Amino acid sequence: MELLGTLTAVGCALVGGVFFAFSGFVVSALARVPDGATAMRAVNVAAVRPPLMVLLFGTAAACVAVLVVGGALDRVGAGAYLLGTVGVTIAGNVPLNDALERDPATWPRYLRVWTRWNTLRTVAAAAAAVLLLV
Repeated sequence: MELLGTLTAVGCALVGGVFFAFSGFVVSALARVPDGATAMRAVNVAAVRPPLMVLLFGTAAACVAVLVVGGALDRVGAGAYLLGTVGVTIAGNVPLNDALERDPATWPRYLRVWTRWNTLRTVAAAAAAVLLLV
């Protein structure tokens, strides 16, 4: 379990780092340029390819394994990742990405709401990593 927990924690931390970069500076930079919505739409297309999808969902698979064999804190960490990172991605960020793709005029609202959801999944991934390492 120690190796599984450590590798899963690393996956959670890496995913959290990617999301942190977006909430920390990428989205605010895109908000400052005239074609920010176009650039974000291109990012959204690129994001659904390896390596991000393998990292995001490979870590999710590892979290499922941790739920089966891990201790209490490990399970809480795995649950935080599955619900707070993957669940928020599917229920929050992806629908916003789809809406932006359909209508770039949603960009001002998208910036606010997407960043909130993204920050939540960033915190969940970081918390999961810490819990899995404790």
